[in-house]
Amino acid sequence: MSFTRRKEDFVCTHCGARVAGTGYTNHCPKCLWSRHVDIEPGDRAATCKGMMEPITLEGSSPNYRIVHRCTECGAIRRVDVSTQDAADALIALSSKPGIIGA
Repeated sequence: MSFTRRKEDFVCTHCGARVAGTGYTNHCPKCLWSRHVDIEPGDRAATCKGMMEPITLEGSSPNYRIVHRCTECGAIRRVDVSTQDAADALIALSSKPGIIGA
């Protein structure tokens, strides 16, 4: 797997927040939602473009990961929690049961 760093700012399609990308940003730090745009991290080669819903947290401190599921095709992706992610959103997500199914 090769990573392609892309520093891109975006407006979150889910909550409308303006997000300043760091080159490693792949989800909205306010609501934790993402878009299904990559096959390999950073390649922007996925054709789905569906919304990636944060469905649970996995791991343990300090190595938590957000698990996303695409609302269009059902793909599951995992991404490290960022220091910029909103604490209240992470706390809310941590209370969801681990309904991954993959």
